[in-house]
Amino acid sequence: MYHSTTYHSPVGIMTLACDGDSLVGLWLEGQKYHSGTIRGEMAEKSNMPIFDSAKKWLDKYFAGEKPDIFELPLSPIGGKFRQEVWNILCEIPYGKVITYGDIAKKMAAKMGKESMSSQAVGGAVGHNPISVIIPCHRVVGANGSLTGYAGGIGTKVQLLELEGADMSRLFVPVRGTAL
Repeated sequence: MYHSTTYHSPVGIMTLACDGDSLVGLWLEGQKYHSGTIRGEMAEKSNMPIFDSAKKWLDKYFAGEKPDIFELPLSPIGGKFRQEVWNILCEIPYGKVITYGDIAKKMAAKMGKESMSSQAVGGAVGHNPISVIIPCHRVVGANGSLTGYAGGIGTKVQLLELEGADMSRLFVPVRGTAL
């Protein structure tokens, strides 16, 4: 059984999900793949210690602080490949960005391969079930394109600006699959 609650953030209403002990999901209202990793029932239950901790973390984050990802017990649901990609996302510092290609190179090295598909990495990044905390918004296209955020490009821009990212070489694409 999974439990859920909501959090009102500056970027919209968020749904948080837990397994009782760990956070397993955080989705923005209307986000692509919202609660897609949850198999089974999810019941509303706000008064859980993990939700209290996650909401305090989010309060700090939206106040412009830089809370440590590892302050929270996170258990995103996904296969080994996705888990590895999400671990790389957790290493991206506040205010910095990384490209899908850079993550693909890191994944290739971890897997002992010569190369890795940026598209495969993009699929894993896009299916990140713990948005904002596992910072998939810090991933951009090789040319600086702000593409590929399931919570919407406008939200991605807001989060990067909140973190003080250098936006000078980044741009919103005119066309794309994740606008």
